[in-house]
Amino acid sequence: MEFATRLIHPGKEIDPVTGASSVPIFLASTYHHASLDEPPAFDYARSGNPTRAALEEAAAQLEGGAAAFAFSSGMAAIASVLMLFSAGDHLIASEDVYGGTYRLLTTVLARLGIATTFVDTTDPERVAAAVRPNTKALYIETPSNPTLKITDLRAMVAIARRHGLLTIVDNTFLTPYRQRPLELGCDIVVHSATKFLSGHSDVVAGLAVVRDPELGRRLYAVQNAVGAVLGVQDSWLLLRGLKTLKVRLDQAERTAAQLAAWLKTHPAVQRVYYPGLSDHPGHATHRAQATGDGAVLAFDLGSAEAVRRFVQAVRLPLVAVSLGAVESILTYPARMSHAAMPSEVRRARGIGDGLLRLSVGLEALEDLQADLAQALEATSAALPQR
Repeated sequence: MEFATRLIHPGKEIDPVTGASSVPIFLASTYHHASLDEPPAFDYARSGNPTRAALEEAAAQLEGGAAAFAFSSGMAAIASVLMLFSAGDHLIASEDVYGGTYRLLTTVLARLGIATTFVDTTDPERVAAAVRPNTKALYIETPSNPTLKITDLRAMVAIARRHGLLTIVDNTFLTPYRQRPLELGCDIVVHSATKFLSGHSDVVAGLAVVRDPELGRRLYAVQNAVGAVLGVQDSWLLLRGLKTLKVRLDQAERTAAQLAAWLKTHPAVQRVYYPGLSDHPGHATHRAQATGDGAVLAFDLGSAEAVRRFVQAVRLPLVAVSLGAVESILTYPARMSHAAMPSEVRRARGIGDGLLRLSVGLEALEDLQADLAQALEATSAALPQR
């Protein structure tokens, strides 16, 4: 079936007992053991829940994986995946990862004896040069957050296989609708399902999908031991959000592409980051591994003062730390998503004080563009002329 159809018909959409058109919300925390010799499919809600299981089966199917696991947040999913590694192990990560991931790698895992080297993963030679005898995995964001750098996933898989490494990809920005890393040979995909997969700014959730069943058993053991599982109500909301993923992303992506092209011509904007632009450094690579460009873009206004003026003037986008919702969301990475990254590290990765990230929602293009235009005009008028 086509992707749009699989979103609506993942296989558990009709309740076999009642015929209900929605997966029931099973609020039970524990389950009866009819026999001590044959344990039931579900025994305790931390270990498994029927509503959560339906979500996990849908996620595995959409990503083309062997198994999926739903967590209480995107960071809970990422942290649980990284708990597959042990003291003395070494990881290689994209240098411009999400600030929360950077914080986890540098302040928590480092304290536990797991070292990370941050590399420009758009350059396969740098990645290969960073491999050590104790390297265990590559951790990649593509497009990266927030500068939307593109990493060649096939090249990363080739390096990983030469050295016996796992390849882990954060696929939050594109979702399985636009990019399926497991089909390109990657081993694990993680999502902040709070974002596009849910799509309505009312759920905090994470997903991890694995290509190999044995890897899935290992990750389940971590999930069950740690217990950072997704609650049943949020599992149901996420199942509901998935049904409209394609139509939401189709619309938002069309608007994002037009806004990126327009912002690129605006005199108040110094630079626009969007993989759909033909002059984006990773444009060709992106088009070879993804079926669309997504609804997230970034643009640089040149200074923190310009950003402050712009944010005060803009009216439609929500100014917040998230993305991927029906409403457009404007984020200031220096103070929000990447505040955990030291300023000198952040600037070295191209995340300057004038950078804004825009997650385009479902508002009309004309209204969004008019609002951004008036905010840019107000910003230019308020700043001293050079």
